Amino acid sequence: MPSAFPPALERLIKNLSRLPGIGEKTATRLALHILRWPKELAGELADSINVLHDRIRLCSSCFTFSEQNPCPVCADPKRDTSTICVVEEPGDLLAMEKTGVFRGVYHVLHGVISPMDGIGPEQLKINELLARIDPASKNEIKEIIIATSSTAAGEATAAYLSELLRQSGVTASRIACGIPVGMDLKYADRMTLQRAIEARTSCSNLE
Repeated sequence: MPSAFPPALERLIKNLSRLPGIGEKTATRLALHILRWPKELAGELADSINVLHDRIRLCSSCFTFSEQNPCPVCADPKRDTSTICVVEEPGDLLAMEKTGVFRGVYHVLHGVISPMDGIGPEQLKINELLARIDPASKNEIKEIIIATSSTAAGEATAAYLSELLRQSGVTASRIACGIPVGMDLKYADRMTLQRAIEARTSCSNLE
């Protein structure tokens, strides 16, 4: 049965439905809304998407998304470079930054260990983290704060990292349970994140 929409509109609906959490009905509603925009506004949206892969890169230090290298956080001389907060995704870094309570630097793993999804330690930026704390790097890291989410995969990743860090001799801590179980870090409010970072505990308590 042929589509009721013109091919160009059908193509936009199909592409929008590829976004996480966007079904066909929502994609259709968004596409129709965009169609009603002035051409200039729709063009701005298209251009902002088009330049992403040209301008955005990974920071060579913390591996967050940035238009400059190193990223603004890593380039800030006022940050405490001896303390690294390990997060799952760039969105989690942004959530932490919005609290204004953490003044160290970050390390973005770009995921969590999830064997069911075929994601192991080698698919994450774990070796890069170990390279940052290696004495040969002269970074003088004093503490690693593990701020993965309290999902099953997040907890498994935290346990794996804590064991690696225990072997390295670097002090490791885990953010406290201010983050509800099953909740992604990026969706936590400011007060929840503040309490979690301030009440972090030693990874030895995970044993």
